[in-house]
Amino acid sequence: MAMTAAHPLEGLHIVVTRPAGQAAHFAEALVDLGAKPVLFPVLAILDVDDPKLLLDVAIALDSFDWACFVSPNAVEKSLAVLLARRTWPAHLRVATVGKSSEMALAKFGITDVVAPQRRFDSEALLALPELQDMTAKRVVIFRGDGGRELLGDTLKQRGAEVEYVACYRREKPALDPAPLLKLWGDGRLDAVTVTSSEGLGNLVDMVGKLGQTWLKKTPLFVPHQRIAGLARALGCHEVILTGPGDDGLIAGLLEYYRDHARVA
Repeated sequence: MAMTAAHPLEGLHIVVTRPAGQAAHFAEALVDLGAKPVLFPVLAILDVDDPKLLLDVAIALDSFDWACFVSPNAVEKSLAVLLARRTWPAHLRVATVGKSSEMALAKFGITDVVAPQRRFDSEALLALPELQDMTAKRVVIFRGDGGRELLGDTLKQRGAEVEYVACYRREKPALDPAPLLKLWGDGRLDAVTVTSSEGLGNLVDMVGKLGQTWLKKTPLFVPHQRIAGLARALGCHEVILTGPGDDGLIAGLLEYYRDHARVA
């Protein structure tokens, strides 16, 4: 089926690897452009086994100067617990890494947020002037279990006292890759989108040896240089670095297929 101006991604099968429950907006945007999204979540976002630390922070929240949220998941999972037990302290400043997290915070009524406006990662957040002199500031960082230490380590170097709170955990879903393998085998899987390094690692594991061979030959769209670097290290031949978020991925797909005019 030929692509048209109204449906520039007409007929393309594009894999969406966002967690279940977080893929709808992106998938709908793809459908509007004529694509056929293939939902294959490579991360499951789950509640922590023991919420004690999160509940303790609810009690001690007034003692902090800054609260940092590393992702929309961190916002949703932490504030659902915290704001069910107390109001947000008026003095407590809020920082986050991107527009999706800003939108998630706004849903909870938190709109005075320090966040980067171009690049959306810890490095960009740490470059903001508000976070340079952190002498004697107490900071709580809401995140998933594990994760990068860069944000907290750098704030400590700048004089802050930092406490991490794991408010969700990530797991690799137990999904059957057969639908992807069939599309690849039929020559009808056109592109893959991946939004985290951990997710890419899970995808590689989940599709198995045969799927890995096809994945390496399939255009892979990623919104961050770290993910792109990992993809190339894993042997992916065509890695397209896009802008951040759903909008960045969509723009990258449109530009790619505009430049590689083809029949789906």
